[in-house]
Order: sequence, then structure tokens, then C-alpha cells
Amino acid sequence: MTVQTHTPADVPAKNTAAATQAPVLDKGKDGRGATTVADGVVAKIAGIAIQEIPGVHALGGGAARAIGSLREKVGQKDLTQGVSVEVGQTQVAVDVTLVVEYPHPLQEVADNARNAVYTAIEDLVGMEVTEVNITITDIHVPSEDADADDAGREPRVA
Repeated sequence: MTVQTHTPADVPAKNTAAATQAPVLDKGKDGRGATTVADGVVAKIAGIAIQEIPGVHALGGGAARAIGSLREKVGQKDLTQGVSVEVGQTQVAVDVTLVVEYPHPLQEVADNARNAVYTAIEDLVGMEVTEVNITITDIHVPSEDADADDAGREPRVA
């Protein structure tokens, strides 16, 4: 969990000519309190951003996806699956594990996912992202789903 605190020195002086003319670059630094952003919130924002990328089939490794599919069946989707974050005072580092759909170019999907995480965290959380590491653990081939559907059908030969 991260706590962002601001001292009175961070706050521009009120009712001075310099303070009214200079733009305030850091929103919320008014010296009236601290904002705390939980690590899970940052991970969830990253997970939501990545799921919208074309070519991303799923987040997480094999075991995480198996548990995730069970959770989805009971209506509790884990948006942080496959996402781990390290949150400091002003910076965030993100590690993502994902499965890419065939035939999407792996590097293109990774770059798009990385850009989405940078944008989402910097825009919504307001913290600097130092790095986003992407690990691609598998490729989803659409015929794998069709094979699973065929398992319930009657055999064509006796």
C-alpha cells in the first residue's frame, strides 16, 4: 500500500501574485491530508487495461487461469489475475503474465499491453510507472476450444 503525503512546503502559497499566475502542476497537493492507494487497486487498474488489448486471451499462468475459470463460474472474476505490482511513494513497477491469441504478433501485443498499463496507471492513479514487464506463457489456438466442444459429441465411427 502506498501513502502519498504532502508537506506545507509542497503547497503553493495562497493569495500571492506568483501563486495565482503559476499553474499548479500537482493536483491534490493542498496540504489538507494524504491519499492512500492500495496495491490491489493499482493491480486491478492494470488488469482492466490489459484485458481490452486485442490479442490478449487471458491473464496469468496455467494454475492461475484454472482457479480463475472456477471463480468465473461462481460469478467472481479476479481482475488482478496475472498482475503483480510493486508500489512505492510515487512510482509503480508492474509485472504481467498473459496468454496471447494465435496469430497475433507477440511483440505487438506485449507493446500494446505495456502502453495500456502505463497510460491507465499514470492517468487514473497519478503515479509514475517505472517499468512494465510482460511474460507471455502460452498461445491460445482457437481450435483448442473447438476440440473441447467435440468431446461431448457422439463418435462418428463405432
